[in-house]
Amino acid sequence: MVDSDHRSTGPLRIVFFGTPAFAVPSLLQLIASRHIVAGIVTQPDRPRGRGQRVTDAPVKVQARAHGLPILQPARLTDGEVAATLTGWGPDLGVVVAYGRLIPRNLLTVPRLGMINVHASLLPRYRGAAPVQRAVIDGAAQTGVTIMRVIEALDAGGTFAAVTRPIDANETSDVVEQDLATLGASLLLSVIEDIVGGAAVERPQDDRLSTYAPRLTKAEGLIDWTLPATDIHNRVRGLHPWPHAYTYADDQRVIVLRTSVEEPGTPEPPGTRLEAPSDQILVATGHNGRLAITRLQLEGGRAMTAREFLASRPAMAGIRFTGR
Repeated sequence: MVDSDHRSTGPLRIVFFGTPAFAVPSLLQLIASRHIVAGIVTQPDRPRGRGQRVTDAPVKVQARAHGLPILQPARLTDGEVAATLTGWGPDLGVVVAYGRLIPRNLLTVPRLGMINVHASLLPRYRGAAPVQRAVIDGAAQTGVTIMRVIEALDAGGTFAAVTRPIDANETSDVVEQDLATLGASLLLSVIEDIVGGAAVERPQDDRLSTYAPRLTKAEGLIDWTLPATDIHNRVRGLHPWPHAYTYADDQRVIVLRTSVEEPGTPEPPGTRLEAPSDQILVATGHNGRLAITRLQLEGGRAMTAREFLASRPAMAGIRFTGR
């Protein structure tokens, strides 16, 4: 029931906006809770994977498995979107990596507004790729924030946050999977605070905000004049997409795993150095050295450095370049 100050002691009807795998733990947490998922809004079906086949996104897969109503609008401004949401009668909207800004007319459909599960410690890393940008920057920690959804990008007041360290060798997919689980638990806690009237909404300090734009394939090209740590962080941050890459004898080489080695004698950046056969040691800027331990030629399979070198003995004196 709803009392005079708009608090509800019973279960909420929730409309869920989400698309990728990151959103699935939050959706499953809501489905398993005492609250009611009234409907799902997810992105239209698109080609995915190497074969570019049109397949259901992870949130849609779960929605179908649990028999939930699904809406996949090409544009959120279409009148039928607001009409459908209104028909679902939501108390609260939950947005998790939906992929588009929610227009004002939809934000007010749920009587309690909308909240978002964002994979950063806001106001740091507002935008589409917060985990990847944090890893690329070599950040020592990240986290998840539950915030109010407003028209401005990731700028709403925050309800709660949880932190998580980033290991120096972790890739962004590992960090993101963990944050998805942490965010799902935090989400349910905040919803219960909202239900009980205990939620506290704090404004963000816009002066401390940073932006995390979408990743592009062009960002993957390795600049070997950079320090080894910077290259290593880029390899980690761009895994599993779009991947860091370089060229060897005009062949595109995708770099999957690396480690930073102690500085050595100066060598031209990109030069392959003498090293054990289980790694490909490459000179970088600032006298650095980066060990490639897993890689693949474009169109081929992923290989260890040992497998790669054994199959291509002619690459003994190779130099990696930007083209």
